[in-house]
Amino acid sequence: MTDSADSKTFDRDAFRGGEPPKPPVFATKEEEREFLKFRLAQALRIFGNKGFDEGVAGHITVRDPIRPDCFWVNPFGLHFKLIQPEDLLFVDHHGNILPESGQNNGPFRLLNTAAFMIHSAIHNARPDVLCAAHSHSPHGKAFSALGKTLDAISQDACAFVDDHVLYEQYNGIVLDEVEGAAITAALGSKKAAILQNHGLLVATSSIEATLNFYIAMERACQVQLLADATAAALGIKTVKINEAQAKETGRIVGSQGAGWFSGSMEFMVLEREEGVKFEFKQA
Repeated sequence: MTDSADSKTFDRDAFRGGEPPKPPVFATKEEEREFLKFRLAQALRIFGNKGFDEGVAGHITVRDPIRPDCFWVNPFGLHFKLIQPEDLLFVDHHGNILPESGQNNGPFRLLNTAAFMIHSAIHNARPDVLCAAHSHSPHGKAFSALGKTLDAISQDACAFVDDHVLYEQYNGIVLDEVEGAAITAALGSKKAAILQNHGLLVATSSIEATLNFYIAMERACQVQLLADATAAALGIKTVKINEAQAKETGRIVGSQGAGWFSGSMEFMVLEREEGVKFEFKQA
């Protein structure tokens, strides 16, 4: 990643005035767990609202604060737009669905094998990762067929300079530990990956940053597809930002703090539309 994984503050160079919002402080670990479940369900609904769904494909996980060797994940077969905290599955790193899961019975007590294989490997290898997201969003999926990483052709794309990779193989649906481990090894310490012929993967230190950078990466793929196609039609090449400036821009817009801050705005919109916010206990 481009900065310390537990840094949640936005770079002071990016604004003037007072202090920006900061992540919440929790009275107990139990409250933190409930908030993360609430936030994860919100993130999944935002994915659905943005059209990142593709049938049963796609998953977002968050590491549990009480049992960090376990994570919460959306159930297999329930549409992103419908997911509530009580629908989430609590899973250990052996793929067991634990009793804390909200759906103790019923049709959606199902774990997507690919979700387990990819996310379990990432959470095991990366203690800095709180939240990981993978989906088959349209422009990311289209760009992944090109077999290349993103170019620094815009300020927003600079968020991924030196902080994303291309996983160059498509070996079918991820149904075994070997493939999950290979994807995790390719990701390394970076925050994002383009899975060739497959889709996008983002892993960061907060749900907000993961959501933000997934949306940003999907849009960066869309913009590069448009720019490269237009350039080809005109017989020219897209103009790249010079390396030094791209890296400096990425230091600001690609930081974990910037990701948390920007991602928080998506949750503001959802909460206004739905009229539901998390109720914090008094410390």
